[in-house]
Amino acid sequence: MTIAPEAPPSGARSEVTSHQETRGRVAQLRALREQAERGPSDRATEAQHAKGKLTARERIALLLDEGSFREVEQLRRHRASGFGLEAKRPYTDGVVTGWGTVEGRTVFVYAHDFRIFGGALGEAHATKIHKIMDMAISAGAPLVSLNDGAGARIQEGVSALAGYGGIFQRNTRASGVIPQISVMLGPCAGGAAYSPALTDFVFMVRETSQMFITGPDVVKAVTGEEITQNGLGGADVHAETSGVAHFAYDDEETCIAEVRYLLSMLPSNNRELPPRSEPADGPDRRCDTLLDIVPIDGGRPYDMREVIAELVDEGDHMEVHERWATSVITTLARLDGQVVGIVASQPRSFAGVLDIHSSEKAARFVQMCDAFNIPIVTLVDVPGFLPGVDQEHGGIIRHGAKLLYAYCNATVPRISLILRKAYGGAYIVMDSQSIGADLTYAWPTNEIAVMGAEGAANVIFRRQIADADDPEAMRTRMVKEYKAELMHPYYAAERGLVDDVIDPADTREVLIRSLAMLRTKHADLPSRKHGNPPQ
Repeated sequence: MTIAPEAPPSGARSEVTSHQETRGRVAQLRALREQAERGPSDRATEAQHAKGKLTARERIALLLDEGSFREVEQLRRHRASGFGLEAKRPYTDGVVTGWGTVEGRTVFVYAHDFRIFGGALGEAHATKIHKIMDMAISAGAPLVSLNDGAGARIQEGVSALAGYGGIFQRNTRASGVIPQISVMLGPCAGGAAYSPALTDFVFMVRETSQMFITGPDVVKAVTGEEITQNGLGGADVHAETSGVAHFAYDDEETCIAEVRYLLSMLPSNNRELPPRSEPADGPDRRCDTLLDIVPIDGGRPYDMREVIAELVDEGDHMEVHERWATSVITTLARLDGQVVGIVASQPRSFAGVLDIHSSEKAARFVQMCDAFNIPIVTLVDVPGFLPGVDQEHGGIIRHGAKLLYAYCNATVPRISLILRKAYGGAYIVMDSQSIGADLTYAWPTNEIAVMGAEGAANVIFRRQIADADDPEAMRTRMVKEYKAELMHPYYAAERGLVDDVIDPADTREVLIRSLAMLRTKHADLPSRKHGNPPQ
């Protein structure tokens, strides 16, 4: 006789059913996640790739260490209605937000998904960005935005505009607290362009990224000028002409790799020092080739980049604003593994003069270094400020004062080195000892003076030269006399305005030892809400 199996008790049946329901709900969750990660459609992904652009998640995968990304609010959807929006509610709402690591250090990120609403910002979209920005500020970690959006979502009206206001407010609150990096990988028009402008660094990709307040159609309607999107706001325009972009690259992969490299040189926040790396380059390496790079004749140009490459670890440095305002170089490098910011005259470009743009460029860089505890080394070979009506009417006084203010306000270790010329107000502005440089060194080829010997002689000995039987011979004699009295290389050292005159070959070792001594420097500014820098 067959005995039927005993039926499980009712409680056990309920438990089995509960397990099955849980598994079913987990499967549903996985399906939703797969849908969110896949995006709107394969066709939309193909269209993105056809433009030479990666998707938001592909970009995040390049930026962050493999497997480290943790997404926030993946299943967020908008609640707007009207204009057909209620029938189209994709997950993520067109922006991917979260955090991960770059070389093991936490980094927060948001990436517009152009496949969804063209990456346009709506209320839910903005709220996600606000949240990840707040998290980055609270955690004290860098924020990277991967921008590829069509601006405000018109269908949501003023709610979208208010979303931008929240982003701008957080950009400002985070300024000088955590590094903020904007990576432009598509269009960025109208008010949306102000968020990158508020961040510390802007990266762009040629042909695929553009930034402008008013597009080509509006420009044509208002002014009659015809111009393409790239001609108006492409990567090369902003890297060379406007100075909006700090870096420009040919493709997204290279661009994002350079973002990773920049992050490796920045601290996580303003309470930390930049990360140190173990150098393969010895701290006491002599730099004998510097004597061959820099000619003693102050009128002969040379490339200051060669000097920098000789001084820094393995010759490696990351130049900021390389193609804009080229008479001054601003670059990040390492000396004995420690990150430093270098501001340097560039004699190969306009003889290294300071003008409106180069003053602004250097001032902004000094402020960034000071905000993030990066010591500043200034290499000086400057003949003065650029003369001219355009410069004076353009406000060279106001703009030059920005650099002066930035140096005077900086509390990080500051070392200046005078290679050759240091004339007039430009000498003072380029972190002279009188405005607070901790240490000032000079090479035996230095010439520190109010102006060049020829100009000085023409002013001081004007009457003697005019009355002489041979004015040119007298002028030559007076120039030599002025140089011998006031421009010899030890004049400033004798008066305590230079701490030491050094052998150029010893420069690397001197800088490294000086920075090591200054590593524990502490300086307090007067108590105040904030300064009022020249604008």
